[in-house]
Amino acid sequence: MNELTKDLVGVMIDTWPMITLTCVVLIVLRVAYLIKNKQKLMFWQDLMMLTFVIYILCLFQIVTGQDVSGEHGINITFFRELTRYELGSSLFYHNIVGNILLFVPFGFFTSYYLDLDKKRYIFLLTFIISIVIESIQLNIGRAFDVDDVILNLVGGFLGFLLYRIIDRLFGDLSDNVKGCMTLMFIMLGIIGVTVILF
Repeated sequence: MNELTKDLVGVMIDTWPMITLTCVVLIVLRVAYLIKNKQKLMFWQDLMMLTFVIYILCLFQIVTGQDVSGEHGINITFFRELTRYELGSSLFYHNIVGNILLFVPFGFFTSYYLDLDKKRYIFLLTFIISIVIESIQLNIGRAFDVDDVILNLVGGFLGFLLYRIIDRLFGDLSDNVKGCMTLMFIMLGIIGVTVILF
């Protein structure tokens, strides 16, 4: 098992209590809201929202819960860290591929909820969140790395492209079918990444 896969498994192990409690609270509140207001369940939209919340919880765990060693610094030299890793090495997958994959869901969900059609918006939103993450990491004993911001921007853009492709392919379909197809693509992507990593 390579480093990236170990990290993903570790994040799921560390966050399952928080994810479980958060999901139960959100589901109970949503059901109570629907009953009180006599509204119908929007299954795929609600499932997408729940998936986005789970992603944010996992992102929080990755940002704050790993590699806090007390050694930290600032890298503001573009591409310095990117060129350190040999293509195909475990460090390459962990640091390069990992930072890209980390923000694909952000780009996708942000585009989905805001119905973004211009890439400049996703770059701006991803940049803001990535800078905040790097600043938090610097203040908790990790490093601020401009290369991570670049990789996060690539991931956010790939998520935006994924959203635009799905919207093009299934834009005329009902919300239920679009939601089903979107989740199918997400699951296939997760399975594909897992197969590649193993």
